Amino acid sequence: MFHLSFRPKILDSLRHYTVQMGLRDMGAGVTVGVVALPLGMAFAIASGLPPQAGIFTSITAGLLISLLGGCTVQIGGPAGAFIVIVYAVLHQYGVGGLVTATLMSGVILFVMGLLRLGTLIRFIPVAVIIGFTNAIAVLIMLSQIKDFFGLSVTNMPADFFGVATSLVDARETFNLYAFSLALGSLVFLFSWQWALPRWLSGEKTSKCSHAYRWLSLLQKIPGSILVLVFATTYVYMGDLPVQTIGSRFGGIPSGLPSFVWPEMNLRSLSELVRPAFTLAILGAIESLLCARVADNLTDEHHDPNQELMGQGIANIVAPLFSGMPATGTIARTVTNIKNGALSPVSGIIHALTLLLIILVAAPLAYYIPLCALSAILVFMAWNMGEWREFVHLKEFRVPYRLILMTVFLCTVLIDLASAVELGLIGACLTFIYRISSLTRFETTHDTPKFKVQRLYGSLFFGAVQLVEELEQALPQRTLILDFKNLIYLDSSGTDALRHLIKTCHKREVRFVVCGLSHQPLEMIQRAGLMALLLKEDQYDDIDAAVKHEILP
Repeated sequence: MFHLSFRPKILDSLRHYTVQMGLRDMGAGVTVGVVALPLGMAFAIASGLPPQAGIFTSITAGLLISLLGGCTVQIGGPAGAFIVIVYAVLHQYGVGGLVTATLMSGVILFVMGLLRLGTLIRFIPVAVIIGFTNAIAVLIMLSQIKDFFGLSVTNMPADFFGVATSLVDARETFNLYAFSLALGSLVFLFSWQWALPRWLSGEKTSKCSHAYRWLSLLQKIPGSILVLVFATTYVYMGDLPVQTIGSRFGGIPSGLPSFVWPEMNLRSLSELVRPAFTLAILGAIESLLCARVADNLTDEHHDPNQELMGQGIANIVAPLFSGMPATGTIARTVTNIKNGALSPVSGIIHALTLLLIILVAAPLAYYIPLCALSAILVFMAWNMGEWREFVHLKEFRVPYRLILMTVFLCTVLIDLASAVELGLIGACLTFIYRISSLTRFETTHDTPKFKVQRLYGSLFFGAVQLVEELEQALPQRTLILDFKNLIYLDSSGTDALRHLIKTCHKREVRFVVCGLSHQPLEMIQRAGLMALLLKEDQYDDIDAAVKHEILP
């Protein structure tokens, strides 16, 4: 029976909330809010939107996901995984189409949570997830080449070959200042967030030196914030000829966005169904993967269905206030946890911190160089990819390799929706083949007059050929099937058994069943096969059949 359940995690968290917990949540929330500022702007710009779209999304969606979600410490907002699909939708349908598609994806997510489909997302094969995640990382890095090298491209296409062609055609507009600043920012990010932590944790490092203590303290500052501050200061002081947020977008408004309802019609809605489902599935996968990471770090347990409903509401509201698609973000969630977050209050404070920044310090964003933001995104994309999976591909079975590489190449060369569809179809076919190969008959007694067969595994549409082969070698007098080790039977299996029973009756061969129980018994009863069997031809096990002298 269906039960409607809507209970955000924050209700449980606030039952025993203390001042000390509030102080820890405040520190974590402010830190994550500062971290989210450059990422939100970078994601929006990479998606073809103005920088404030990412900030507004972090505020509205981040607030709603923390208020209504099913995870205690998850931080919501724009994510790198959305860049490719958002840019494609924006390029094909415009801002109005993106708003409508995001709204539709929010409705889909909410319905998925309402129907308690959250746990089904876990059944998406790892090969599919790794394939499109790595492909998205490659496409993000490809999309950032323009700003990283300071190239001038008026209209960047959305497809891989179009992007590559445009970048090659624009090679004469290479900007040495932008490239130098981007390369320096990228080297600093790798040094600060990858090399420095390893050096500080090394055995030969003196833990008592002043340098160690200062670096350990400073290392808590996110590298993206330092890059943003240093690069912006350098561009402002040196008056470098590079593109900035101000020169391309005119800066960031220091006010709140207004409510805008998009124009909709049946034709546009039908065209946007596929992009909306892609956004919804991608958002569900990202948010629930993020929630599982948070569970592992905090020993908490998220509610996947409540999380999907919270994500759905956030994606319905955010686009109405100049936002973009949002989901749970692993990097910001981990930062939130490592800074001491204990409840969804930290996510609310993260959103309020961003709101305060945009109200007070928005004019300072005018001189932020786009090449520095591109370096931040390249670093994020590198961390996002599961590159070791490519190195270890030879260790896995051929179907796993084919699915992963098919999804990867299709995402890069065609589009994400087609890649996920092909990946899931390939995974399903592989699963059907593997399960059908595990289904088998074992002959325990075989004479011209009698045959006893034990059935193992699952008798479903992928394995019914075993029953069909049995019809070709019927005994003269009695056929006994032992169902004790059969774990699953579907409608195709019951149809094959019905045909076998009728064939036995036509050839005057006695058909005896043993060991029916649980799901196979229920399916046979529902299919009406019991009516085709005599009561004396039904036994609990083989021993009972032997005892009653079915066998000589």
